Amino acid sequence: MQIKKINQLKNEIENILSDNKAIEIRSINLKDKTSIADFMIVASGNSSRHIQALSEILLDALKKKGINNCRLEGRDSDDWKLIDAIDIIIHIFHPKKRKFYNLERMWSELIPKERLTIWKKKYFKYILTIVTIILLNISNKVYSQNVDKLYEKI
Repeated sequence: MQIKKINQLKNEIENILSDNKAIEIRSINLKDKTSIADFMIVASGNSSRHIQALSEILLDALKKKGINNCRLEGRDSDDWKLIDAIDIIIHIFHPKKRKFYNLERMWSELIPKERLTIWKKKYFKYILTIVTIILLNISNKVYSQNVDKLYEKI
């Protein structure tokens, strides 16, 4: 799906959840973190019935939009549902389970590769300075040893 359509679908899903009284709707951009989806939407329902109703409403809305190959996980669960809408993953939790799994924190943090890139940018000049000092010390030591050998010959 095109980026513009994915963003439009994300907004529509958020609106459907909001219109149906979902709690704390959060979107997480996954584009540079994983290839499983472009966005993850996390929301909460007040009760098991509310969570079930939200998932069914979303599935119906997605099918009406022509997204027929959506999957629902957690059918037998009272406190969690997942809808895989191909480019967007929607989690609907009971508030206690949501707090326990804390997906927002896990997926919002930088992945190790990004941390390393930021670390390199931040500390590169310090590392370069230290390496330069070490090389200068080594070259001075070699130079002074050579000078000492020259004095010995004289």
